[in-house]
Amino acid sequence: MAAFVRQKSISLLLKKPSSLCKSIFDFSISPRLYNSSTTSSRETQPVIISDLKKTEKSDIVISFFKEGGFSSTQLGKIVKYKPSLVSANLEKSIKPKIKIFQDLGFSGNDIADIASHNPSILFRSANNILIPSLSVLRGLLGSNEEVAKLLKKSGWFLVKDLEKTLLPNVDFLKSCCVTMDQIIRTVNSFPRFLLQNPENIRKCANKAEEMGVKRGSKMFIHAVRTVASMSDETWEMKLQAFRDLGFSEDDILRAFRKSAPAFAVSVEKMNKVKEVVVSSEKYDMACIISHPISFICSVEKRYKPRLQVLRILESKNLITKWPSFSTMYSISDKQFFDKFVGPYQHQVGHVSMPKRATRGKKTRLNES
Repeated sequence: MAAFVRQKSISLLLKKPSSLCKSIFDFSISPRLYNSSTTSSRETQPVIISDLKKTEKSDIVISFFKEGGFSSTQLGKIVKYKPSLVSANLEKSIKPKIKIFQDLGFSGNDIADIASHNPSILFRSANNILIPSLSVLRGLLGSNEEVAKLLKKSGWFLVKDLEKTLLPNVDFLKSCCVTMDQIIRTVNSFPRFLLQNPENIRKCANKAEEMGVKRGSKMFIHAVRTVASMSDETWEMKLQAFRDLGFSEDDILRAFRKSAPAFAVSVEKMNKVKEVVVSSEKYDMACIISHPISFICSVEKRYKPRLQVLRILESKNLITKWPSFSTMYSISDKQFFDKFVGPYQHQVGHVSMPKRATRGKKTRLNES
């Protein structure tokens, strides 16, 4: 794999209401149900370029970025996270790095996005880091667009030596019968996972196998990533947390084989899920033990609003039987709306709901 990517990379381098109403309304349009995070205005306020101590050199550097298509917001990010960049040598430090991206065919917008997300990359060695890393990434991901998306998520790919980290780890996972599609999805979802020391990845793979996850299974890469995400001490604490929640040793092994990512959930979150689910008096701990992936679901965005809607429907005698636990936590927001919210709207009055909140909304199990 490493040899293939290197060979491919060289060739690429040469190319360029009522309580029910209120609950239904909250379930359907509340921003907290669909926004994974909120950011204060202070956090998003850009650094004001004019507040900088102006020098002739900084004026030249800022003008260069502006002419290259960098927006004021992007310049603000650069000044905030790497203020020394605006006083760097334009001809020796900045222009050559920007030219590397241009020569590899990256658009002006992509360059501006990448550099503003990770301004420190413009201080990296051109020959030892940037060119080899960009070439490896494009050979692996297949296009500048995909590379740009990845680099906006994590600048570590232009910090680490990919031939000593990413490529050996990719080769190892392929030898474990993990598909390239799985590997690329994992690289995009968990960027720093495959930048770890290859010896550690092998160690984590062995532990995953000891827990009963077979090489070649679809769960294997998730199991390795989960184990690799924590220290040995944290791993033992996590196993004890499962025991404390009522999981037997067999339950733990079964849960890991079935839903390894659930083991990456914090102990605090696990306890919160148990508290909210069991307090409904409709589901018990046995339900969670049978469905360990349920730990991943958001308490605030999934469990609380759904349980609240079901309680109100029951109190109004609009439902006589609650859905199974797996149905309650696993169906999408749209499916939940169509089954437990939409059919009862006419009985509680008219509620205006934006289409984006109730139609075509694809959700996944989110960790909060």
